[in-house]
Amino acid sequence: MDFAFVLDPLPLLKAYKDTSIAMMRALAVRGHRVYALEQQAIYWRDGATRAHVRLLVLTEDDHDWYSAGDVEDRALTTFAAVLMRKDPPFDMEYVYSTYLLEAAEREGARVFNRPRAIRDYNEKMAIAEFRQFVAPTLVTRDGALVQAFIDEHRDVIVKPLDGMGGTSIFRVRDSDPNRNVIVETVSHLGARTVMAQRFIPEIVDGDKRILLIAGEVVPYSLARIPKPGETRGNLAAGGRGVAQPLSPRDREIGEALAGPLWEAGLLVVGIDVIGSWLTEVNVTSPTCFVEISEQSGFDVGGLFATALLRAVHRA
Repeated sequence: MDFAFVLDPLPLLKAYKDTSIAMMRALAVRGHRVYALEQQAIYWRDGATRAHVRLLVLTEDDHDWYSAGDVEDRALTTFAAVLMRKDPPFDMEYVYSTYLLEAAEREGARVFNRPRAIRDYNEKMAIAEFRQFVAPTLVTRDGALVQAFIDEHRDVIVKPLDGMGGTSIFRVRDSDPNRNVIVETVSHLGARTVMAQRFIPEIVDGDKRILLIAGEVVPYSLARIPKPGETRGNLAAGGRGVAQPLSPRDREIGEALAGPLWEAGLLVVGIDVIGSWLTEVNVTSPTCFVEISEQSGFDVGGLFATALLRAVHRA
């Protein structure tokens, strides 16, 4: 079968750690063909959603990990499935791509994660659907409400709703002389909605990425442990990733979310848990397949490929 992956430019992908490459390799080793395209290659004309794609031949060499064929113009319905794996920022061009992919769905294409679900589940705000697992949290544009929240909880994380990789995340204490400017900066003086959460001290043990694949919980997480003097565990911010078995609380949260998110059309989700609290629901291009597989021995890519093929055959 043929599978199409919507990706960032291929030269930017790092095969030694990239989850999308792990996905493609897991399909290729089973004898399937994988094609790559960027989001600007998708277009709609005369009732059909099409794209300019290139067949990839994959290798096990993490430096020269692929060779690409000639550009082909194909309808998205000719693929067994289309995998939306473009990284944020989740800007309007990203939204337009989900509209095009949703048009392809109406024509009969299978798209994962489902375009509508990607739009519906903002990676920060989605925790509101599962509030029983969420630490005290505020979402607002009103700086006065943020200030009152800081006064109440005394030690708070403030972040924008559209960030990734730990960007623009601030820890603010009630006594911080810079608290006013931090709130003003993150909220763009009230022009941008922000999230404030009570600081969770268990971050020292790691911001745990838990993977959910087709309603199943991967039994290992990747604890992203902050470097000394840092409160962000994100790998992009210098965190150290350590794979570990799920705790009973991790599994409780994962199992509670896995079914509803899969029913919404989210094949692969990465939820973030700090201590006992759910902090994010990542649906655009969740990562950590490679790190978990290498450190634990659990074949995350294999689980993904099996789940995807099952979903395609069930269609």
